Amino acid sequence: QVQLVESGGGLVQAGGSLRLSCEASGFTFSSYGMYWVRQAPGKGLELVSYITSGGFRTGYADSVKGRFTISRDNAKNTLYLEMNGLKPEDTALYYCAKQCASVVRTTQDCVDWGQGTQVTVSS
Repeated sequence: QVQLVESGGGLVQAGGSLRLSCEASGFTFSSYGMYWVRQAPGKGLELVSYITSGGFRTGYADSVKGRFTISRDNAKNTLYLEMNGLKPEDTALYYCAKQCASVVRTTQDCVDWGQGTQVTVSS
């Protein structure tokens, strides 16, 4: 079965950096576009970034553009999110997801989800 396991979250001061990883198994990773979705406390889901199956095209939410970089290593079945210049408003549970709609509002907008990794940015 599909498994998506995130890691790399933690507590960091504003302006700091973190690198999230998502190890995928149970499907042909290189055949699918992948996504990072976050949920801040008391708020809805936000599609943060996506990357196409071959890694040649990426997209970002305006809120993270210029600070976050998505990448993937298809040989290692792993998705990454490099986060720089972190702000307190980036505090959220970050999910790796597969087969998402262009707009993510509910968990049904993606077919598969990881369990999430918590990112907390202190001011």
